Amino acid sequence: MDSHNLFLTRTTYRLLRAEYAVALAAAIVLALLHLGDIRWPVFVGMFVYIDVIGYLPGAIAYRRARGGAISRRYYLLYNSMHSLLSAGAVAGLWCLLVGPEWALLALPIHLCGDRAVFGNFLKPFGVSFEPVTHPAYKELVNNYDRHTAQSESEQLAAA
Repeated sequence: MDSHNLFLTRTTYRLLRAEYAVALAAAIVLALLHLGDIRWPVFVGMFVYIDVIGYLPGAIAYRRARGGAISRRYYLLYNSMHSLLSAGAVAGLWCLLVGPEWALLALPIHLCGDRAVFGNFLKPFGVSFEPVTHPAYKELVNNYDRHTAQSESEQLAAA
């Protein structure tokens, strides 16, 4: 993906997920090393607020709409709550108001887990709130795969 081609191939998507998996592993290792120092009610609260505010309202609206279109506000809620920027702001405010603590590892564990384990990133307005392949994307992938295979054949013939 670059600034002119805003899509991922299967390989670049897997590599991106792998990067988040490494960050997830690092956060989990830190949490395991500091198990006794984690305030678990704070950890659980930090972990679940992201989905309580950012996912559940949209998931409920999506199911009520029976897979039909839902308001963009659910996408905005999801994207704002599942952003490393907002998680950083929450962690920063917490550190200023309460103090730094290991329970804040819930934030990167949740967000990196969503990306690495489930493959969920921010949601564009034009796709289904729940994962469903968009017909235009399916067509793009088919055309891309066909073009890539043709280019490889031409390179082999020239060699």
